[in-house]
Amino acid sequence: MNKKNDSIKFAPDDFAPLPDSEKNGEQLARKKTSYWRDVWRNFRKNKAAMASLVLMALMVLLVLAGPEISGYNYYSNDYSAVNQLPGHAHWFGTDSLGRDLWTRVWAGGRVSLLIAILATLIPELIGMVVGGISGYFGGKVDMVIMRAIDVLMGIPSLIYMILLMIVLGSGNIATLVIAMSITGWMGSARSTRGLILQLKTREFVTASETLGASPAWVIARRLIPNTLGIRVVGITMSLPSAIFYEAFLSYIGLGVTPPTPSWGQLVKAAGEVFRYYPYQFLIPCACVALTMLCFNLIGDGLRDALDPRLRS
Repeated sequence: MNKKNDSIKFAPDDFAPLPDSEKNGEQLARKKTSYWRDVWRNFRKNKAAMASLVLMALMVLLVLAGPEISGYNYYSNDYSAVNQLPGHAHWFGTDSLGRDLWTRVWAGGRVSLLIAILATLIPELIGMVVGGISGYFGGKVDMVIMRAIDVLMGIPSLIYMILLMIVLGSGNIATLVIAMSITGWMGSARSTRGLILQLKTREFVTASETLGASPAWVIARRLIPNTLGIRVVGITMSLPSAIFYEAFLSYIGLGVTPPTPSWGQLVKAAGEVFRYYPYQFLIPCACVALTMLCFNLIGDGLRDALDPRLRS
C-alpha cells in the first residue's frame, strides 16, 4: 500500500503581520476588580436591597442625630403637654407623662440597635470559634460538641433568655446582651462547622499543615477567614431576630428599665393607651418593623451577591 505525501504550500500572505485593529482581540474587556468590589457591583443590581440599605442608613442617622435636633431630652416631663398629637412643637407627639416621643423613639433606637448589634456579633464570634474547632478536629470532639448543641437547641431559646434575665437581673443593656449571647451562638456554630468541613480538605489547608502550622493557626488564619463571606449574610439575617427579642423582653418587663427608653419599652408603655392614642404605639412598632425588614432584604441581597450561582 503506497502512501501519498502531499506537500503543504504557504502563500506569502500567510505570514503577514497582524493588523493593529486585531491585536487587542485577546484582551479582557472587563476592568480589573477585587472580590469585594465585585460583590458590591452585584449587590447594587438588587434594587430592593439598595433601597433597604439607604433606608437603614437614614434610620441610623436619625438614631444618632435625631434626639439632638428636637430640643428636648428623653426623660424630662412636661405635664402641660400630656398626650399631645404629632405637630409643630412635638413632631411625634408626647406620651402620658408629657415626654417628647421624637426624642424617645430615636434615643430608644440607640439602645435597641446597640443591643441587637452586640447580641449578634458576640455570639457569632463564639459560634465561629466553636464551629471551627468542631469541624477541624472532627471525631469525638465534633460528636461531643454537636450532640451538646443538639440538646441545647431542643429547648426554645426564648426560655433560656427569660430564665437568664431572671437570674442575672433585668434592667440594663449588659444583662440583655449576656442573656442573648449565651443562647445565640449555637446556630452560628453549626453553620460554621459545615463550612469548615468543606474547606479543611482544600489544598491551602494541606499546605499549611505540611509546613508545620498549628491547628489553632490553621483555624484562625486559614479556615475562619474563608467563611466570613457567607457568615456576613448570617449576621445580617440574625440582626432582625435580636431586635425582636429585645423588643419582646422589654415588652414583658425583662428589658431595659425606665427612664432609659427602647423600642420594646415604648411599645409596652403605649399598649396601655392604644385605644385612645394609637400613634404612640404605631410609631415605635413601625421603627421595629422597618428595621427588621431592611436587614432581611439586605441579607437577601448579600446572599445573592456573594453566591456565584445566584448572580445574573
